[in-house]
Amino acid sequence: MKVTGYAYPWDVLEAGFASRARDLGVDEVAVALSYHSARAATPWSASHTAVVARHAAFYRPVRAEAWEGKRLRPSTPDWVAARDSGSDAVRVLNEVGIPAAAWIVLTHNSQLGYEHPDVVVRNCFGESYPWALCPSQPAVREYAATLTAEAVAGLELSSVILEACGPLGAVHQHQHEKTDGVWAPAVARLLSICCCDACAAGWDLDADAVRAQLVEEVRRLVATGDLGVTADNLPPELTQMLLRTRQEATDALRAAVLASLPAGVRIVLHGALDPWVTGALPGLTPSAPDDVDAVVLFGWAPATGADAVAAAREALPGRVAIGSYITAVAAAPVPDIAAYVGELAKAGAAELHLYHLGLAGPGRWSDLGTATAAAHEMH
Repeated sequence: MKVTGYAYPWDVLEAGFASRARDLGVDEVAVALSYHSARAATPWSASHTAVVARHAAFYRPVRAEAWEGKRLRPSTPDWVAARDSGSDAVRVLNEVGIPAAAWIVLTHNSQLGYEHPDVVVRNCFGESYPWALCPSQPAVREYAATLTAEAVAGLELSSVILEACGPLGAVHQHQHEKTDGVWAPAVARLLSICCCDACAAGWDLDADAVRAQLVEEVRRLVATGDLGVTADNLPPELTQMLLRTRQEATDALRAAVLASLPAGVRIVLHGALDPWVTGALPGLTPSAPDDVDAVVLFGWAPATGADAVAAAREALPGRVAIGSYITAVAAAPVPDIAAYVGELAKAGAAELHLYHLGLAGPGRWSDLGTATAAAHEMH
């Protein structure tokens, strides 16, 4: 199995990172070149304990000539000293012989969402999700394409890894999130359907009537008090229309992004088999596997990770590689991470994506080593 380890630019530029990554034996390191807001622990640093990225930022130069005339443009991070920390990190890896991948987060940007509320996902109640740029919006697709082109410009890269290349919804990250466990899965799905004007323009039915029907169904499901409900009572033709609109927008977003990349670059797409999933790994559209070299599925829950890989291997074309995204920094460590990696490989995973080479300090580093070694033993 190929092993990709993830890291932030400041992790890679910290003294000792390159030698640790080389000793770990990962096949490539994915460097975040565009990333959302975060407070990231730095357990390997001798001078500080965390980096506070107050807003989404671009870790390459924001060139005026590239962004001239565009409504949406990324922000620069003042919490890193270097003007081009992304490029510096890639160069450090290349110099020690470690292939570097570009890790690019696309539609997850709260700062732009607050500044431009007309381009974000809007639910059936009319509430906006500022963390979620809507793929139906032309300005969002233009932003994502320019961001991607500028992210990879001038860099020697082994892969381009696309996160949030699709819609975000009701239950993804927000400031001091207080919604966990409140909504049943069916309610969360309905609240994650974008009803903005750009999405509604693709509907075959009256937009106000569709919004009203969604509101009514959300209220009905909430009133039942059943937090485990997974299905709604919407007419099938309405559900199909809403999904078609979402997938067309997602396909258009991905097409714009891929068109901005140089020919021949290896493309890795974070995604999910369930087409209704929103977030960092949004639902795959039918055409997505044909556009990329690898699809990476969420594998942080060992109880379901191997089953997800097996289902993907059966459902997706044989030419696309299946990867599993696992974490070594969860509150509860995987009891036997080597065995879990073995299960993923047997289910059909050809790649292991490891989170996270900067966040996993000395106390969790051995888990990364065990997972990497186990992956390399799989054929």
